[in-house]
Amino acid sequence: MSDDPPGARADPKGLAVPSGRLSRFGHFGRLAGGVAGGMLVEGARRLAEGERPRLRDMLLTPGNVGRLADRLSHLRGAAMKLGQMISMDAGDMLPPELTEIMARLRQNAHRMPPQQLQQVLAAQWGKEWRTRFAHFDATPIAAASIGQVHRARTRDGRDLAIKVQYPGVRDSIDSDVDNVATLLRVSGLLPRELDIAPLLAAAKEQLREETDYLREGEQMALFGSLLANAPDYVVPICDQEFTTGQVLAMSFVEGRPIESLIDAPQETRDAAMRSLIALVLRELFEFGMMQTDPNFANYRYQPETGRLVLLDFGASRPVAASTSQGYRELLSATIAGDRDNARAAALAAGFVGAGAIAHHRPRIDRMIDVVIGEMNKPGPFDFGDRGFVEVLRDQGTNIATDQAAWHIPPADLLFVQRKISGTALLAARLRARIDVRSMVEPYLPADQTGSDGDLGR
Repeated sequence: MSDDPPGARADPKGLAVPSGRLSRFGHFGRLAGGVAGGMLVEGARRLAEGERPRLRDMLLTPGNVGRLADRLSHLRGAAMKLGQMISMDAGDMLPPELTEIMARLRQNAHRMPPQQLQQVLAAQWGKEWRTRFAHFDATPIAAASIGQVHRARTRDGRDLAIKVQYPGVRDSIDSDVDNVATLLRVSGLLPRELDIAPLLAAAKEQLREETDYLREGEQMALFGSLLANAPDYVVPICDQEFTTGQVLAMSFVEGRPIESLIDAPQETRDAAMRSLIALVLRELFEFGMMQTDPNFANYRYQPETGRLVLLDFGASRPVAASTSQGYRELLSATIAGDRDNARAAALAAGFVGAGAIAHHRPRIDRMIDVVIGEMNKPGPFDFGDRGFVEVLRDQGTNIATDQAAWHIPPADLLFVQRKISGTALLAARLRARIDVRSMVEPYLPADQTGSDGDLGR
């Protein structure tokens, strides 16, 4: 139950998922051919107008943006998932052309045609699988990058949500990740000189875990146990009878899309985001385990109770003690207003590299000062006020143009930051106002807390 845009229904006609490696490679080949044709047309147009066309301008035309988004959406699997991951990771920092591609990936929701669905379920449950249900809705209630979700009722009355994995997704992870990386390099959006091999390896490992539905069922049970005494959250219960490596069955839980709160009263929006931020802090500093996919569709809201329904635990992973400590030290220095310690903590944790600090210390300090200033403003933090993002984007863009400053943080840090950044994006979407400092306080060293319990005030 993930990746589907809130309120979206699956494509009623259905679109078969290419499941073989050769078939998927052919789709990438047709994508490359279509993009190349678009580049030739755009290049000719610009030359006729007396311009000297740049490769990036010829590639990222509206037509090519559409081709890329549509083809990745058709492939689904790792190709589409990576696009969504990039979108959630980078948030406001993406170039506008790439932002459009990723937005379209989040909005597209195809489904398998009935015949392909039948083949998948027969392979997992046997040819007579329908006899085990009193009702099985063949039209999915959600279609995502890795699987689609159906509602069903067993003969003994259990109301289930059943996630069915698209065929061939797991087998195509390596090739899809490599092909998407190639597309990003060709586009000029990913520097050729940057060594992203460790990051690609981590992405492949994460995607393999996400396609193991038996593992996800175990993670769902783990989080159900961790949050058993937390009344603000609801975690579905995995149904062991119908869960396999490629089918995940769970109790169906009612709830509205979290983004439906966008027009709710301020106090309602604030309460929902306070619960989500509290969960992130517990994952980072208490549980040592985090669900690292912040896709908005992974959260539902129950208006009657005010509780949050938590969905999709495929991206759950352990949080290294060093990562938790790195965030603790960085938060402590930021709230204390200590720029030097904040810079040192960012370097030690791996947020920035030594080359960036050596060559661009004034810009990095400017970014640190902005964050310190935002964190230490009186009153609740207003996530809807995004004015500071432009400053961070400008400074970060200038640093990124220098090869000596290029740096890829540790994979564990990137997955955790993905959750934090995505949560902040959702808070911005809901225009939430949260006293983040008071929520962080219990997790900081005692010497960072003033005698009156206020942090640095």
